[in-house]
Amino acid sequence: MAVVTYLIRVLPLTLLRKPIKSAFIRSFLYYVPFVTLAVMTFPAILSATVRVWPGLAAFVAAIALAYAGASLLTVSVGACLIVIVIELML
Repeated sequence: MAVVTYLIRVLPLTLLRKPIKSAFIRSFLYYVPFVTLAVMTFPAILSATVRVWPGLAAFVAAIALAYAGASLLTVSVGACLIVIVIELML
């Protein structure tokens, strides 16, 4: 397992010695960490509660708060409060 992990990290460094000039590949590589985080986080949001609806409502509220420019702490607390309120109503 250590060898595979090492190879995945070292092979790009050894095979790609020149800077990447393609704008498409550079932008693709720029967004990979964000997409990976979203793919890992979204299922956890939906499965964190007994029902799917509180998690989905918190997700929508978090996106709305983030889009409005709220801080990370405000978005997190807002999403948690939405889950608590909806769980208490159900």
